[in-house]
Amino acid sequence: MLDAKLLRESPDLVRAAIAKKHLDVDVDAVLALDAAWRTQLQEVETLRGRQKAANTAMAALPKGSPEFQAKVAEMKAVSQQVKEQDAKLKDAEGAFRQAMLSLPNLPHATVPEGRTPQENVVFSLHGDHEKPHPSAVPHWEIPGFERLFDFARGAKVTGAGFPFYVGDGARMVRALLHFFLEENARAGYVEVNPPIFVNAASATATGQLPDKEGQMYETTPDHLYAVPTAEVPLTNFFRDEIVDEAALPIYRCAYTPCFRREAGSYGKDVRGLNRLHQFDKVELLKWVHPSTSYEELDKLRGDAEALLQKLNLPYRVLLMCGGDLGFAQAKKYDLEVWAAGQKRWLEVSSCSNFEAFQARRAQIRFRSKETGKPELVHTLNGSGLAVPRVLAALLENNLQADGRVHIPEVLQPYFGKEFLSFS
Repeated sequence: MLDAKLLRESPDLVRAAIAKKHLDVDVDAVLALDAAWRTQLQEVETLRGRQKAANTAMAALPKGSPEFQAKVAEMKAVSQQVKEQDAKLKDAEGAFRQAMLSLPNLPHATVPEGRTPQENVVFSLHGDHEKPHPSAVPHWEIPGFERLFDFARGAKVTGAGFPFYVGDGARMVRALLHFFLEENARAGYVEVNPPIFVNAASATATGQLPDKEGQMYETTPDHLYAVPTAEVPLTNFFRDEIVDEAALPIYRCAYTPCFRREAGSYGKDVRGLNRLHQFDKVELLKWVHPSTSYEELDKLRGDAEALLQKLNLPYRVLLMCGGDLGFAQAKKYDLEVWAAGQKRWLEVSSCSNFEAFQARRAQIRFRSKETGKPELVHTLNGSGLAVPRVLAALLENNLQADGRVHIPEVLQPYFGKEFLSFS
């Protein structure tokens, strides 16, 4: 959520920043609701002042006197007005708050201009993605692929995008998750096993609501949401709390299955492991002091990159332009691996700084040693990493002429073998 004071005092700045994201937002409507709420607040405060004055005057009058009875009548009338105006104030405040939730986070000054993904900036390039891979084919075309990654039976049991991982397919998923968690622990992240269903307050705090209702699976009658990412339960760990400033930065990581409806996703980009409705991911999350949040973003990106480097996967880092930044992020980098069989880049991580946007919604604060007052933390998160596309790239880039897949050396202790076989 944006700072209401910033909106009131610098509406043109807010309009220009939102325009950089190319989102259609009616800032004037939000300002009008703010003005209505503050007018109603003033009305209630005026009535409460009259109520207090009448009470003071009544206390000085002899009980039972005509003047006392007149003040009693006045008090009753004013009390009824306060009750009526308080109800209107509550409605006005609720409307304003709901409107504030519709405003996206403002992009950082270093976010490049641009409307489409094609205008994202290649920040860095790592590895030789042009290296020939004579045996490479799209992973779903590898002979025997369906034995280890059974999409047909997954579709029968649940629906499209919910595959079974069988035998060494399941073993590879487990090996990658174990590798990610162990490496992230070495980088200083404390592992958490969080709930995989969250309530609406949690989804609102992180910016999924009211923005991505159509992308999440919701239970009835409990109205809980299956997590689209571990970011949601992790961020809310400190919701409505004041953390110790000396404890910042706080690093956490978590593995969860992730659930996304992926409404509107069609075509060649959804083949095989490229886009699933249920997938496994390790999430990295930080709560940091505002003065260090962009330094921490660079470190976060570096931690995610280190995993790709150890797996010997060619990858690139994209700095997202304003139009491809997303609702809640102030700045975001995407990490994409090269899939030699498909001859295309696959996103495996997004590393984002939300500044105080999520913390204001969630009321996650620290008490400043300098001022003694509570201040909002900055939150950051990134995938470290998402399994399916990393797995797709490993299968395609390391496919041998005999149909086996060579397992990267760092992953072999977790997988237990040097090669994965589809036979």
